[in-house]
Amino acid sequence: MALTLTDLTAPEGFERLVLAEAPEAGLRALICLHSTALGPAAGGCRMWSYADDAAAIQDVTRLARGMTHKNAMADLGLGGGKAVIIGDAATDKTPRMMRAFGQAVEALEGCYWTAEDVGISPEDMAHAAEATRFAVGLSGASGDPSPWTAEGVFRCLQTGAGHVFGTADLTGRRVLVQGLGHVGLSLAEKLAKAGARLTLTDINATALQAAARRLGAAVCAPDAVFDQSVEIFAPCALGGVLTDQTAQDLSASLICGAANNQLAHDGVAGALAARGVTYLPDYVVNAGGIISVASEIHGKPDAWRLERLTAIAGRVGDMLARAAQTGRAPAEVADEMVAAMLNPRRAA
Repeated sequence: MALTLTDLTAPEGFERLVLAEAPEAGLRALICLHSTALGPAAGGCRMWSYADDAAAIQDVTRLARGMTHKNAMADLGLGGGKAVIIGDAATDKTPRMMRAFGQAVEALEGCYWTAEDVGISPEDMAHAAEATRFAVGLSGASGDPSPWTAEGVFRCLQTGAGHVFGTADLTGRRVLVQGLGHVGLSLAEKLAKAGARLTLTDINATALQAAARRLGAAVCAPDAVFDQSVEIFAPCALGGVLTDQTAQDLSASLICGAANNQLAHDGVAGALAARGVTYLPDYVVNAGGIISVASEIHGKPDAWRLERLTAIAGRVGDMLARAAQTGRAPAEVADEMVAAMLNPRRAA
């Protein structure tokens, strides 16, 4: 099949932005390399029905930048990148499309490693792997990274609770989990087991009711999230949920969830801090999945994954301690920590 790669103008501070097209296979995708300073760029492939190319570019660039930060904080020896396939995953996706995407990844010659994200399954990635050496997160290898992501978020949430409430014990804590995909549902299960009083929400009403019955949780409508009285908010759906308005409406004292790019813009972190809300940056706490994928890239055993998963919560503790000492928002401290990793000479 005919595949074309076109270099687009990358935003300032980004290394490369590529449009991959294979019309016969129905493929139209963007691959963004934000930074390879610490190693080859790594980040998942998302499939989504974007309103236009501008929306797709905005998403892939934000996600790629987030992967640079995430991989740096997790100490993975990897840079940051991301891919998005433009289309409806439920109706447009085919094995042929995924093989064409794999060809595009292969053409980058190891500068970018891909894995599954929203709309892409391990089975889809297996089709991509037929055409590239640089597809990971495959069944029989590191597999579905979702359980690792959920475990990392849960451990960080406990660390955050210890900071905010004086104890990591979640018994009776009112927690709202927004989004019941693979990660959100797994996190909700862990929270229920830990004794939290759960409120759940999801756009899939059937899945929402089934999870609520099984976990003994309350439910709320997706548009009523910020009307709920809760202590901890765990956003696990798509990004941008924390806006100037919702930062004022939110009742929770702690935010810790798996969604990428939770802040509508960077200034929201300061608005939350000004209200006394502790926001744990998403790229720090949701790194469990990429840790699992990185173990496959580097050929490392489960012990390596567990070591880095444990270290995430430790970094959250360090970040919160520095924030408390300096009076700055945790997100600002986290960004500073990443900058030091990417530019060690400047930090020295």
